[in-house]
Amino acid sequence: MPDTVRRPGLDAQGYLVREGSLARVPDVFRPVVAAARDRLPDLLGARLHSAYLYGSIPRGTARVGRSDLDLLLALREEPTDADREAVRAFGEALDEEFPQIDGVGTLLYGRARLLSDLERHDLGWFVACLCTPLLGDDLAAHLPRYRPDSLLARETNGDLALLLPRWRARIARAADSEEARRPLVRFMSRHLVRTGFTLVMPRWHGWTSDLREMAGAFAAHHPERAAQMRRAAEYGHEPVGDPDVLRSYVDDLGPWLAAEYARVHGVKAPRPEDRP
Repeated sequence: MPDTVRRPGLDAQGYLVREGSLARVPDVFRPVVAAARDRLPDLLGARLHSAYLYGSIPRGTARVGRSDLDLLLALREEPTDADREAVRAFGEALDEEFPQIDGVGTLLYGRARLLSDLERHDLGWFVACLCTPLLGDDLAAHLPRYRPDSLLARETNGDLALLLPRWRARIARAADSEEARRPLVRFMSRHLVRTGFTLVMPRWHGWTSDLREMAGAFAAHHPERAAQMRRAAEYGHEPVGDPDVLRSYVDDLGPWLAAEYARVHGVKAPRPEDRP
């Protein structure tokens, strides 16, 4: 049974509400957002259907010089290699121009995929609940309302077992230095905390993107792993370059979490790119 306390992130009917807005963008980041909004139409032309912000900037929690600008771009057709290269160069130019951000991360998808049945409770949910409209017609108008249930948990993060071998390969390819390992620790820490949170989300019955709050929700249901998850939440904000942390993720916490996730929610429906 879900907790009886009403959690954040829900409306009065128990549906998830969009977490960010342009009104929450801190003043210091507004020039970056304006530049992205003004330049994207010239970059992609008529191929661009819509553009969205996500992450800490539209949530109003971004840190100057530490947070990146996160964008999702929906194209009228599937993206090409030329689109990806143009977007990569665009992000590098913005990052160089605006010192208040620490990088630009851009997701690029075709409109049809974002609205597909396969992605309804993953990328579709992401657009409808975690993305803030910046340009174009909002795809959320074509998507359902969502509850923090087991289906949403399965389709958002039920693929950790598939990801772990890829993570091990990334670790093996990384240079043997703290500087090279630190981004991996940050990325994997955040992914594991979010997966731990969505594992218990239907019982917590709400939504948050705050890593520490996510870890706390998880800890209430899995005290035996609480210390590991709280530590991962801290590393998600302030990563270290310790190889033992990465090994613990792919050899201990990650495999346990993947098995528990499959037991509780099942396994995410396979995507075409997952097939050999």
